[in-house]
Amino acid sequence: MADYLEGNLFKLYVAIVLSVFSINTFAYQNNARFPSGPDATLTPGKLCDHPDAHRYPEQIPYCNRNVDSQTKRGLFVKYDQLGFRTGEMNRMDFKIDHYIPLCMGGSNDESNLWPQHKSIYNITDPLEPVLCQKMADGRLLQTKAVEYIKYAKNHLDEVPRILAEVNKL
Repeated sequence: MADYLEGNLFKLYVAIVLSVFSINTFAYQNNARFPSGPDATLTPGKLCDHPDAHRYPEQIPYCNRNVDSQTKRGLFVKYDQLGFRTGEMNRMDFKIDHYIPLCMGGSNDESNLWPQHKSIYNITDPLEPVLCQKMADGRLLQTKAVEYIKYAKNHLDEVPRILAEVNKL
């Protein structure tokens, strides 16, 4: 029995390590100039825990946008410390993205923010209002919407398929 448990724990450990590696590998494309997705360590995502309101039939906590300039600058520095070169690029080509969008109940905490290049947000931004409208209509729960957006922001090539799937809800 101990050997069985030990073997399964090892398999679980390997699966976790490979998952983290694959997420980070995807995020470090584009010749390391900018992240293609949020770094799993710096930006794991966080839900609103100090709500300004509650929204949708599900009554999810909602935080108003509140990210100061110092926090934004600090995020660029932290991501560049990972090897990216956003500081060498035009700041107007980026926005500070909420990994879990505010309309989905995301937080303004740094653990939910990352510098998103326009080439990335042009892909992912069209999905966000569709997911949030489905939540507002009571056709999609927050947990599933968050699952969709997190997957999409880490699998950009899947966004059209996800959008088509969500539009059918």
